[in-house]
Order: sequence, then structure tokens, then C-alpha cells
Amino acid sequence: MLKNLKYSVIIISMLMSLAFLPSCSDFLNPEQDLNITKDQLFDDWYEYRAVSMGLYGLQQELAEQLVVLGELRADLLKVTPNADADLIEIYNFQASKTNKYADPTNFFKLISASNSFIRTLKEKHPEVLDKKAAVSNYDKLYGEALCMRAWAYFNAVRIYGKVPVIHESLTSIGEIEEYLNSSSTYIDKVNIVFGKDGFYNDTTYNKPITLEKQYYNLDMVIRVFSRQLEEEVKAVGVNHYIDNNDQSWEITVWNTFAWHALLGQMYLTQGDFTKSASHLNAIAFTTSDNYRYQLDQSFAYNSWQNIFTGIDSREHIYTLWFNKANQQQNDFQRLFEPFEPHDFMLKPTKAAVHLWETTWRSYSLVINQSKPELTVLNKNQRGIPSDLYRGHGVSYQYVKDGVPLTQSYCLGMLFAKMENDLRTASSMMLDVDTMVCKYSIGKDRYDQDANFIVYRAGGIQLYLAEIYTWWAFLRNGQISTFTTNAVNIVNDGSNYDVTASRRQLGVRGRVGFTGTYGGLQVGNINYKHNPFTNEVIGYTDLTGNLYAKQLYLEELIMDERGRELAYEGERFYDLMRVAKRRNDPSFLAKKVSAKYPAGQREAMYNLLLNEKNWYINIFD
Repeated sequence: MLKNLKYSVIIISMLMSLAFLPSCSDFLNPEQDLNITKDQLFDDWYEYRAVSMGLYGLQQELAEQLVVLGELRADLLKVTPNADADLIEIYNFQASKTNKYADPTNFFKLISASNSFIRTLKEKHPEVLDKKAAVSNYDKLYGEALCMRAWAYFNAVRIYGKVPVIHESLTSIGEIEEYLNSSSTYIDKVNIVFGKDGFYNDTTYNKPITLEKQYYNLDMVIRVFSRQLEEEVKAVGVNHYIDNNDQSWEITVWNTFAWHALLGQMYLTQGDFTKSASHLNAIAFTTSDNYRYQLDQSFAYNSWQNIFTGIDSREHIYTLWFNKANQQQNDFQRLFEPFEPHDFMLKPTKAAVHLWETTWRSYSLVINQSKPELTVLNKNQRGIPSDLYRGHGVSYQYVKDGVPLTQSYCLGMLFAKMENDLRTASSMMLDVDTMVCKYSIGKDRYDQDANFIVYRAGGIQLYLAEIYTWWAFLRNGQISTFTTNAVNIVNDGSNYDVTASRRQLGVRGRVGFTGTYGGLQVGNINYKHNPFTNEVIGYTDLTGNLYAKQLYLEELIMDERGRELAYEGERFYDLMRVAKRRNDPSFLAKKVSAKYPAGQREAMYNLLLNEKNWYINIFD
């Protein structure tokens, strides 16, 4: 039966319980008495597989925490009057140590279980450490566990600013708890050292060791764990679907593309564009499976919403699977839906809604080259407002009297604004509320099992666009940039080989923003538009100022990441990354503080000017 379970936590609970001290009972409380030894547990391949699935079960427990911390502290999500005390604390950057979303325990559980599994694989299958040995499924499990641990540390340090180093000999929550509560050193009395021949040789012995309590900051986490992933991983991702013919297995476990994505994300956060691009391009330019992960018709236009209704290797790189039938559910619908029995505690901000609603397609300008101040909107081609395929009904939705409003209703309101008929627009929006619906697409009221996407193609392409905005190189003694690549990735995918068998559309192109004015535009003269009428209201002259153009393009790409990836858990870290790159905390402070009421806005802006306040400082 175990070989058909997905993300089972049964065996991982067994594994972790073998080393548990009594104090761990507050962290994990297995529901059954266990009479099993470590020797008995790993007699069969499917037991290894089941323990691996347990790691994914522990990772599932982090899904809501990652979305809340990655989105509610950013500019596109806010609390409703129904929000509980924990969410209000997060929203106000005042998280207490008892806050369930601030609690690092689930990270420690995952790190502890990963440590235990990594040690077991080293002990019983020492060939995983031999680069010359043929690759086996045990190597792939080892690669998955290393990815899982690195991912846990990376996400934790982005949240807390620094994280305690959980030594590999610490393989239970009980040990971790004692270690964290120690003053400066901790004696690990059950540290077992194994000879190079593996678990069953005669050189196994118990040798207590002294562990110095230390913490890693973001730079240390990236340096330590990127080196591990680069140097120790031989292979990643067991091909489980050979056993059960379930193609989604490839994407719901750590795999080679996900390994590249994690490393690319780490290096981008660190500011190493060369290493980041090397890993991200391994995804974006793969020629396997008919150029998967390049943005084509697969999820174009109305099909874009299908990204969130299933698991598909053309877009999904690594996705945490949930399923109501297996009692593996999450709280996304409870948090976001304003329908019974849900609590509707979080909703989109006005800035989020405007990202989609003030984006225009199918318009043109009457340009005056010599006098740009005389450039006007073409009265015969004024354009159509709204990102129709990623916006209303997909990422957000209007609701009135418990009934979701249609896209045509939303467009009617926007066309009224377009005609400056604000009275009609205001009347249409009376008593209307807004909800996040990305985790409700295709879901019944009680499902609570939307998948959580960790990495997908749209996000990887936008990471590359961000890199190409700034990446520079020497050509014939002159500094050249890749900014054209950045624009092409977003607009139409023309940075790819035009002879490829699939026509690339780009991030904006696949949802209908095509033509001269449909894509991002960065030139010497950049026109400003009224967001609701699309009329030209001014311009910015960036002639001869490459740096200013790069800053402007970076802003446009961040806006595009908002439209493409809102509520998927990365928004706050996107803002952090850009603010740090610019050495300008006001970039983040301005965007985030804008969502607060007028009486609170200035105080939040000043609070967020201090980078220390971006983190939940529970380890100080």
C-alpha cells in the first residue's frame, strides 16, 4: 500500500520518533505506538520511498505559512476585518514569538527529518558519496533530501534574517530543542560515527561531540548550501511514475529542473547573475519534451488559469500536491474566500487590483517625435483596459452579496471609468468586495486542497528578465548589456531560437499583450498614461541615461511579476531583493506602506526604512 501513497507522513514519523527525546512531544505526536527499529525500517526500497514522501508531507505543512509571510508583508495583500490576531500581527510587522505564522518549528521539523534521512542514506548506502559510482535511486533520494534541506534553510533565513545551524548529527526535534535552549555549546551524546564501509561494518562507534551554537545569515546559507547542492548532488528525483503511471510524480518531487531553479533563485538573491543565469537557462532553454518551460500556446489567453487547476510539466517545475481524498488539505480557501464556511481574512490591495485593471492592450499613439509633449492617444484606437486572462476571475474577483461578479461586469465598470463616468463606476462598485481566487479555481466549497506551486516557468522567465536588465559584459572594449533580452522575454519570447518547433509568446504575449504598445516599452522617451482613461499625461526623457532605463525596466518587470505571480508566496522577497540591489530600503518601504490607512502610512514607511524590521527577529 505504501508505494501508492503520496506525501505520506507515516514512515517519517517512525523515523523521527526513533531518536526522539521526551521534550519533542509538543512538536510531533504520532498517533500510534511504534515497535520498530532502524534496522527493520530500511529493509525494503519502498520504505525508503515512504520516508522520502514523509519529507514532502512535512513540506506541505509550510505552504500557508509561506504564502502568508511572503504576501501579507508585501504590497498586494491585506487583512480584512475578519483577520485573526496572528494575521494582524504579521500585517503590522509585529509578530510575537507565539504567532503561528512566525513559528519556525515546521522548518526545524523538515530540517531534522532531512538530516535523519541524509545520515541514513550515507550510512546504509555510502555509494551516494562516491561520484564515480553508477547513479541509483538512492542517489536520487539523497539529492532530493539535500534540496529539501537547502530549500528549508533558504526560506527560513529570508523570513528570520538569521537561522540557527542545525548540525547534521541533530536528527530529532527533541535534540534541536535542547540545542537551541543551550547557552553556547551542546554535547551531542548520541552522535554515531560510521566507517566508510557503511552501516554494518565493525568500525561503528558512539562518540559524543561538542556543538557550538551558531547562526547563518542569508549570505552564509546561500554559500554553504549552494556548495552542497553543486558538489554533493549526483542526481535528483526518483522516477516514481514507472510504478504507478502517474506522470505528475515527476513534478511533485524535487527533480533536476527544481534543483536548477533553487540554485538559480539562491544565486540571484546573492547577486551572482552569471551563476544564476547558468541554472535558470538550463530550465528556460531545455530542448527536452518539446521545449518545455518556454512560454507558448499551452497556457495562453483563457488557458492561463489552467496553470492552477492541475499539474502540467509544460509550466510546473516543482509543485506541492494536495488532495482532499487523502486528507491532505490546506487553509487557502479558508483564508481567501468570503463564502461559508470560510473566514475571508485576507484580500487583495487596491494596488494589486490596479496592476491588472490599469494595464492596456490594443491601443496606439499619435507620436510627435520632435515635441513629445504633443503626443496623444489615438482617438480611433484607445485600447481595452485590464489584464483579462490573469486578472478578474483568475487572480482576484469582485463579490457582491455573496455572489461572484462576472468578467463582463468588471469590464463594464472599467469602460465607465474610461469614459470618465465615475458616477456609474461608483454605483456599480457599491457594496462590492474583492477576493483572492487563485486557490479557488476549479474547487468546490469544501475542497481545501489547491496545490502550492514552488517553481513554474513564468516565474523562471521573469527571473531571467530581471538578470538581463543588469547583466553587463565587455565587447570590443565597450560595456554592453542584455536589456533587449529582458524585454523580449517579457514581451514575445523572441530571445529564443526562431527555428524552435514551438512558437514562443513571452510572459505578456501569451496573455494577449502584443504589438507595438502591448509589451513593455523602454526607450529614450517613455510616455505616462492616465491609468483609467489611457490618455497621455506626460513623459520621461531618459536619453543617454542607461542606468535610469535599467531602473525603469526593473520596475516594469516587478510589476509584471506581480501580475503573473501574485499570491504565490514570493512578492515580499522580490521587493527585498530589488531594495537590497539598489541599496535603497525606501523602494520596499514606499510600496508596502502605501496599502495602510492614511493615519498609519507614514509610521509604516519609517518602520520599513530599517532593514532589520523586514525580518521576524525571533533569534535575537
